[in-house]
Amino acid sequence: MSTDTAVRPVRPVRSFADLAPGRADRSRPVVTLFSGGLDSSYLLLRLVRAGFTDVHAVSVDLGAGEDPDELRQVAEQLSVRLHLVDGREAFAQRYVRPAIAAQAVYLGTHPISSSLSRPLIAELAAGIAADLDAWGVLHTANRSQNTLRRLNGAFDLLGYRGRYGTPYDLEPVDRETKTRELEEAGLVHVSKRLVSIDANLWCREFESGVVDDPEEHTVPEHLYHWSVRDGAPDGTVEIGFEAGVPVSVDGVRLPLRVLVEELNRRVGAHGIGRYSGLEHLAGGQKVLELREMPAAALLLPTYRHLETATLSAETVREKMHVEQLWVREALEGRWFGELRLAAQAFVDACAARVSGTVRWRLRPGSAETQSIVARAPRYLRNREDWERDSVRLDG
Repeated sequence: MSTDTAVRPVRPVRSFADLAPGRADRSRPVVTLFSGGLDSSYLLLRLVRAGFTDVHAVSVDLGAGEDPDELRQVAEQLSVRLHLVDGREAFAQRYVRPAIAAQAVYLGTHPISSSLSRPLIAELAAGIAADLDAWGVLHTANRSQNTLRRLNGAFDLLGYRGRYGTPYDLEPVDRETKTRELEEAGLVHVSKRLVSIDANLWCREFESGVVDDPEEHTVPEHLYHWSVRDGAPDGTVEIGFEAGVPVSVDGVRLPLRVLVEELNRRVGAHGIGRYSGLEHLAGGQKVLELREMPAAALLLPTYRHLETATLSAETVREKMHVEQLWVREALEGRWFGELRLAAQAFVDACAARVSGTVRWRLRPGSAETQSIVARAPRYLRNREDWERDSVRLDG
């Protein structure tokens, strides 16, 4: 049988040895995912020192409010080309919206976040790599980061035919070495970061460094941006949903991205929305992750209240099983896989009936409902009247 048209499997990049002459095509561009942090800056430095002359650093803006000037500073100092890509609307509509409807919470401990951003980042980077006819796309996930299988899984399911992967997989580099070499290259501001921060409009997440140990950890307060109490007085906020999508705050209609940003500010001002939890690695080990997600702290329970008000109990029970299936597929890097897509279809069918408003009372560190109003409710507003009427009908 002829194998001329057979598609050869892509061999992932797993070490810096995979970037050596004869193993990497240095005559073509190479694309890297670039956050401006320690790992991604160090990879750019290694590529430049190794003789790569056409390096493209891709940074995707997902609404975290990061300063692009710091990214430009690193790129210019290392003479690599920086691609700033605006992914905010796509992230809100294609990833945050379905995550709200799927109640995407990891084992009841914390809402997922980076699992939502990785497929979009991979898709955008693969598109740039294809346009450049690049040799491959590199990222900087370590073996202790779930990002490794999520990015690799996304590239695989997207059908990307170039090389992809992380040289840190089989050749981890300790923090001290990265810091020293970046400082020697004049990138002192990058080397001073205490933790690894992953941020988007849905979440700011902290891991590694000084928050590595589950048995003893404290996030330095200055790392929090959204969930810092600023003396905001007690107040209320009303969130409106239509067909499973958040559409308004206090009766004012807002695009989803803007709505999330508004709730991050207003809810976070009361110190609400901090989470911590352990996530499993591919081998079953657990790692600590901490995050702040003020908007999620209200949007997820608002959806659940309205869902419970409009769907039958049996439907909600079955959906809760599907939710964890949805979460598992997203966590394991199978966002583009058929099982996650099938689960999404069930979630979307349920979401079509979820419309209404929930009003919350906000106090320092807490929120409680004051009003749940569903468009097509199943709840009773007066039990005594219902009992009287139901007896009359039975008679």
